[in-house]
Amino acid sequence: MMFAQCTLKCANSLLLVALLCCILSLPAQASKSSEDIRCKCICPPYRNISGHIYNKNVSQKDCNCLHVVEPMPVPGNDVEAYCLLCECKYEERSTTTIKVIIIIYLSVVGALLLYMAFLVLVDPLIRKPDAYTQPLHNEEENEDARSLATVPTPSGARANTVLERVEGAQQRWKRQVQEQRKTVFDRHKMLS
Repeated sequence: MMFAQCTLKCANSLLLVALLCCILSLPAQASKSSEDIRCKCICPPYRNISGHIYNKNVSQKDCNCLHVVEPMPVPGNDVEAYCLLCECKYEERSTTTIKVIIIIYLSVVGALLLYMAFLVLVDPLIRKPDAYTQPLHNEEENEDARSLATVPTPSGARANTVLERVEGAQQRWKRQVQEQRKTVFDRHKMLS
């Protein structure tokens, strides 16, 4: 239980650090960085020139073939025809938002991995083996397990953790399945 609380505190502190980094980087974002804006021109093949994709960091008003395609692959009199074939798009994104989302995602995955490590490594050492249940290996042992399961547990012994409750529900389900199997096979024997 303490480990789970520590994991939550660590995840909260990581999230707080990520948010602080984002807040501190916001003034630097006032002027868009070169990674956040670009003009992308896709030019198809033209005569003997193969198709090509051009990227350049220009403003939205300068996002056209004449400003982005450098060096111009065609001679001066074919520039207009070549530029009419090119499709230029202005693209804008927020790298800061992308970074924040990735940090939050990695924090959540890290917290879940720590919790899984706790469940796999530490929890079996902490929990005591239950003396009232036995593994169900074959039908003879199933009969013994059923007789032990009908013995009521002392009032002081309660399922304290979620894992113990889940394990108890699983054992009840296994007993019900074994009862159903026994009933079906007994009826089958009676009918034949």
